[in-house]
Formats: sequence, C-alpha cells, structure tokens
Amino acid sequence: MLARFAAHPLWLVGFRPFFALACLAGATLPLAWALLFTGAVSPAPTLPLPPLQWHAHEMFYGFGWAVLGGFLLTSTKNWVGVRGYHGGTLVFLAAAWLFDRAGMLFGGAWPAALLDLSQFLFLAAIVSLLLATLIGHREKDSYRGDNIYFLLALPLFLPAKWLTLSPEHFAAGTGMTLALFRLVFLLMLERTVTQFMRVAAKVELPRVAPLDHAVKALALALVFAPWLPSWLAAGASLLLAALLFVRWMLWQPQVALRRLDIGIMYLGYLAIVAQLALEFLGQVRAIAWVGTVQVHLFTFGAMGLIVPAMITRIAKGHTGRKAAFDARDRAVLWLMLAALFVRIGLPQLLPGAYPMWIHLSATLWAAGFGLLGWRVIPWLLQPRVDGKEH
Repeated sequence: MLARFAAHPLWLVGFRPFFALACLAGATLPLAWALLFTGAVSPAPTLPLPPLQWHAHEMFYGFGWAVLGGFLLTSTKNWVGVRGYHGGTLVFLAAAWLFDRAGMLFGGAWPAALLDLSQFLFLAAIVSLLLATLIGHREKDSYRGDNIYFLLALPLFLPAKWLTLSPEHFAAGTGMTLALFRLVFLLMLERTVTQFMRVAAKVELPRVAPLDHAVKALALALVFAPWLPSWLAAGASLLLAALLFVRWMLWQPQVALRRLDIGIMYLGYLAIVAQLALEFLGQVRAIAWVGTVQVHLFTFGAMGLIVPAMITRIAKGHTGRKAAFDARDRAVLWLMLAALFVRIGLPQLLPGAYPMWIHLSATLWAAGFGLLGWRVIPWLLQPRVDGKEH
C-alpha cells in the first residue's frame, strides 16, 4: 500500500508536495496569527512557544521552508542533471514537515525529546539531501562555482532555527534566518528572473560577474549581522542595497514592469533593497515605524510577491502546461500586492487601526494563497499533461 501511495503523481518531483504544502500554510498560518495577535482567540496551552515566537518560526520554517524545499528539490536535480528525489523520500520529507507543524501546535504537552525531534527532523533531513545532491554530483553541476553559496548557507539554517526557538536568542535567530532567506532568494532571483525574461519577454539581461559576486558575498556576510559591530552591519546593508539597486536598473525594469507576472518579481526584488535600506537606517537613527516594518518588508514584500509568481510559473511549466498567466493567476498577484500595502503602508498612515490592518493583510495574504492553491494543487496531484513522466 505504501508503495502504491508513493507512486502517486504528487511524489514525482519535489515541487509537487512542497508547493501544495506552501499554499496550505500560506492560506492558514497568517490568519491564525492575526487571531492570536488581536486576542480573538487565546493561545492553545499546548503551544511550545510564546505566540510571537511561534508566528516567526512558522512563517519562516513552516511556510518558508515549504517554498524553499519545493524549489531546491526541483532545481538542484536540474542543475546536476539527475532524476532527483521522488517517491518514498518525498513522502518522508512531507511527513517530517507535518510532524514539525504538529510539534509547533501540540508539542508543549510532549516529552522534550519528541519535541526536539519534531523541530529538527525535517530541516536536518532536507538540508542533508540537498547537500548530498550538490556535493555528490558536483562535477556535473552547471552552477558549480555559484552553488558554493548554497553549500555554505543551507547548513546554517540549523543553528538559525535553534536560535529562533531559544527565548534568549530569538532576535538573533530571526535576524539570521531572515538573512539566510534573503541570500537564497537573491540566488533564486539571479537564475529565475534572467530565464523568465529570456523566455517570456525575449530579453537577455546583462550579467556583470563582479557585481553578482559582490552581491552574494555581502548577502552571505550579513547572515552574521547580529554579531557584527552595528556600524559594520549598517555599512554592509547600505552597500548591498546600493549594489542590488544598480543591478535592478541593469535588468531592464522598464520592460519587466509592463507585465504583472514578471514585474511583480521585480517589485519583490525592490522590497529587498528597501528592507536593507531600512536596516541601515535603523542602525544610524531611531525611526518610529508602526509594526516590524523591516521584517515584513521582506516577508510581505519579497516572499509575498515573488513566491506566488514563481509557484505559478514552475507548477505550470513542470506539469506540461504553458507558463502563461490568466486572469485568475493575475488576481493572486493583485491580492498579494494589496496585502503588502495594507501591512506596510496603512499602519504608517492610520496607526490607530493597526489591529484591523493585521486582520485585513492576513486575510488578503490567505486569500491569495487560497486562490493559488485552488489553482495549482489539482495540477500537482495529476500526471503531466504532455505525457512526460516527470
């Protein structure tokens, strides 16, 4: 029976189960946080963490790693030219991800050893499998030089998660985690945006190797920003923001922004620039933003804008469908843009209504991922429509 279950189309390629899980997490986790934050519901006594810590952990290591897992399990096999993990291995990884979510809801009543296992089984397993692919097939890796950043970054998610789970080191853990996601998103954007512009817009983006390497090296260095002198972290953030903006201008935004499906990824890229600029400003002067703007510029701006567009394009292309965005796909992107404005912009304009903005932005985000899931999950559960195996 297990063999039959593992042979289902859902387990053919890594993006299938994990993009489905990302859509489900995106449609539920923000709403749960909004209800907790505003006191509409009380925290369950079985939560192993305080609500704020739970929210940060679940958005990064629940939702965020479902996205990264789907992307990296699919991309790494293509980079090195192998079949990739499928079947029972993906069943195990998805079960481990669900075990982590269960631990984050009910683990406060579990034995400590079981809670620890739930918190690290998935991340340790998927990082080990990704590293095994990249290291074991390094000679065939089409991004061999560049993937050193993945080889360095992926293991660092483990201590970052440990710090995020620690009450004493929560701030450092979330800072390190955000910086790791930022580095991975920059690596993904460097590869996907150039490909999408080449295929969809028939534009070859200029690549400046010294600029690209400086961006990645600075992004990696900023993973350790919580332990750097404040002046050094501020300077590195400002320099990285400036370099990213220069590259954004080189990447022909005047062409990309004519199309919502690609333009929204450029806006997500720009949100990373803005987030770094705010990190610099936060180090040099006190600014009374309403809400944790620096964090949510990345989560709502970068993740919220880039992820749905990327999931739609990959889910269509890798299931044999034409990677064109119709009205329903564009509706998802408009919902995510609205969520960004409500979460970041409106609290600065009308701070007295902050709880309402939390509810509304969470509802818009959940609606976006709910619609996205309604669109793509049926494709993920079916064989490719073009007759190819995987």
